[in-house]
Amino acid sequence: MGTSIYEFPQSSQPDAARGAVSAPGSKPRRARAPGEVPTVGVIYNPRSHRNKGQDFDCGISPDVFIVQPGDRNQLPQALSSLAKRGIDLLVINGGDGTVRDVLTCGQSIFGDDWPPIAVLPKGKTNALTVDLDVPLDWTLQGAIDALDNGGRIMRRPMALTALTGPKARVLGFIMGAGAFARATTQTGQSAHRLGAFDSVVVAVATAWVILQSLLGSRGNVWRRGAEMELRLGPNSALMEHSGHGDPKRRQLLFASTLERLPAGLKPFGKLTKGLRLVALDQISRRTAALLPILTRGWTPKNLRERGIHQVSAPSFTLDIDGQVILDGEAFPAGKYRIEQSQELEFVTP
Repeated sequence: MGTSIYEFPQSSQPDAARGAVSAPGSKPRRARAPGEVPTVGVIYNPRSHRNKGQDFDCGISPDVFIVQPGDRNQLPQALSSLAKRGIDLLVINGGDGTVRDVLTCGQSIFGDDWPPIAVLPKGKTNALTVDLDVPLDWTLQGAIDALDNGGRIMRRPMALTALTGPKARVLGFIMGAGAFARATTQTGQSAHRLGAFDSVVVAVATAWVILQSLLGSRGNVWRRGAEMELRLGPNSALMEHSGHGDPKRRQLLFASTLERLPAGLKPFGKLTKGLRLVALDQISRRTAALLPILTRGWTPKNLRERGIHQVSAPSFTLDIDGQVILDGEAFPAGKYRIEQSQELEFVTP
């Protein structure tokens, strides 16, 4: 949780990809009696943007157990300590990166027996909580109250598995490559330094990608994208290239399992559920001029012929010569399998 970029060997425990049922010695969760106070576990990231300089009230209740892991290496032990208490609710206090790390490390801790999860949006970006319609001022007490009186939404994170190099599996909700990676690591960070966060920074990064597509040549670093091969589904069907630009390259790749995205973006057109991806070949400027309305969900005819591919698939593989971004974190070039992970239950107000 404390470093800016980490490699796959640090990102999950050995049992994560095998889906261990539970942590050794963990306490099985049981149904609470009517009126019984829930046992709540909180993962608190003091480095999250909206937590900086703020102390968490650790005396809120004897049934609330707060852990503050200093970095990712301490997360498995922190989650194991909560699992052994048989918690009724897991609260993640942080942004999308904190959620990614908790879900990734929690694979080998909770297995198929995750408690309901509540997310307090305290990071620089909080795409998951936009999808869950969680307000920025949601409190720990509000999340606890919502366990019995709020709503529930089911979501399946994406699992990003390395197929080359050390094997590991990372869970998250938004991934991308090509111009998306450059927008995240450069434009997004610059916007953060200028004070833009949440949907504002997403809108700024999207606008910059569109502007570069309109003004830059195909040699422009934004339009050049990355060499990538995409294969869809269990049969690994090759995603065809439109022929616009270098047939080995795609300008941009974006994928998500969220149903609502920040800044009102709808890049998948009429595809609204499951694992969806959109890939842009090195499209023409004329097609780039359509991007502002395409990101709002409009889908004109002949998009694939124009070099824009909107696809829903149970899984896909990506072989790429550039960075891959998952919930704000950069992973190295290589070959990956992306698929839907298990369904998780999220508590909403």
